[in-house]
Amino acid sequence: MKFQLAGKRVFVAGHRGMVGSAIVRRLASEECELLTASRAELELLDQAAVHDWFAQNRPDAVFLAAAKVGGIKANSEAPADFLHDNLSIQTNVIEAAHRHDTGKLLFLGSSCIYPKLATQPISEDALLTGPLEPTNEWYAIAKIAGIKLCQAYRRQYARDFISAMPTNLYGPGDNYDLDTSHVLPALIAKAHHARQAGESDLAIWGSGTPLREFLHADDLADALVFLMKNYSEEDHINVGSGDEITIAGLARMIMGIAGLDGELRCDPARPDGTPRKLLDISRLTQLGWSRTIPLSEGVAAVYRDYTGRVSGGAHG
Repeated sequence: MKFQLAGKRVFVAGHRGMVGSAIVRRLASEECELLTASRAELELLDQAAVHDWFAQNRPDAVFLAAAKVGGIKANSEAPADFLHDNLSIQTNVIEAAHRHDTGKLLFLGSSCIYPKLATQPISEDALLTGPLEPTNEWYAIAKIAGIKLCQAYRRQYARDFISAMPTNLYGPGDNYDLDTSHVLPALIAKAHHARQAGESDLAIWGSGTPLREFLHADDLADALVFLMKNYSEEDHINVGSGDEITIAGLARMIMGIAGLDGELRCDPARPDGTPRKLLDISRLTQLGWSRTIPLSEGVAAVYRDYTGRVSGGAHG
């Protein structure tokens, strides 16, 4: 049976993040009552506070998009924070959803849960079949625990808790801090700064050869609402675009958008991360969902959004 969002109280945990804000935008057309809480209003690391909030607000559905996230540098410098904080956030919210009888919960994972050398494209059953990518294993282990926690509550308590694993994401409101950002927003920030400095070249970490798949946050939000309504199984489900591009190819695309006509300079002394990461999204497409925003169009829009925020005085 389909899960109806209309008329329901729907909590988006992490509503100020890139993914959470995209979910909020998508839910505007669902005729539901949107529930959000800023960090000042609700500290998700505080178990008692989370239970009190659920007792007071009684959400019918939860999109669990809150997480501590970051790129290779951030993961390598703060492994304890990435493991502890993500375990705490997801455990607190999932347990509270159970205790306070939430009708449905969708846990948002990450494609880094899969083995570093998984067979490509990566199907859902590749989980736990090999070693993780060392540069982000702390985050990955936390996300794997979240998947298993949702499965455990389904088995023991018959809770309708599901998990979705998105590919690499981008969109408006991304993190552009070069110390903590992922590759696509970092390249956008680097390209803009180069243009502002009158430079024409762009430098990137690694060899530029790793292959990555990217999905716009608005496409992800649409997929998550689709799954909330139409999916109810123990197994997690992949969400992606089905297309891939090398890091060098992405960098050159962004150089073109930014108006840089110089050289792309690779630094092979820096880590590449996983050599290839493309999700098998056949289960999702068979359910009837597909993305609508092409990469080049989405990246151009995000570049405009970023430069508009920076020129308007927003922090970048």
